[in-house]
Amino acid sequence: MQMQIYHSPIKGCYEILPRVFNDQRGSFVKTFHQEIFAQHQLETKFAEEYYSVSYQNVIRGLHFQLPPHAHTKIVYCVLGQVIDAVVDLRVGSPTYGQFATFDVSAEKANIIYIPPGLAHGFYVRTETAIMMYKVSTVYAPESDTGIRWDSVGIPWPSPNPIVSERDSGFVALSDFTSPFVY
Repeated sequence: MQMQIYHSPIKGCYEILPRVFNDQRGSFVKTFHQEIFAQHQLETKFAEEYYSVSYQNVIRGLHFQLPPHAHTKIVYCVLGQVIDAVVDLRVGSPTYGQFATFDVSAEKANIIYIPPGLAHGFYVRTETAIMMYKVSTVYAPESDTGIRWDSVGIPWPSPNPIVSERDSGFVALSDFTSPFVY
């Protein structure tokens, strides 16, 4: 079995289930395969990779980079479990303003593929979660922004999560003028 790629309710966003190799030592997971991504017309050139360590009841997001630095992002969890969320910000998209959520965990080893024009965030369900991110453009502070985590109707498990001051200060989706076009 190779990677299995599933459509999400948001066009261009996919949940990828890689093959997990388990034995007495633990597990081994291939998170990226250039040929398989290319066969499915997915981005194969990534400029940066990074990770975050977050604690239970934390929400990070909903983040994105504006054009011309908008990027494709793939995310996965290597420790713990999160509720991952994407929001379609592409004007003209049939799912504009809508969100999709995914249960992402180290145990499941699933990967979320997020195209440009989608905001991304997650909520940590376990004591600690380590999330990996691979992005197709280099981080550009002047283009880095977001929409407020509580402005889209995502059913986060906690009404009182731990959110950074920056993330709490983002505009609501209803006040965001999107530069993204479907």
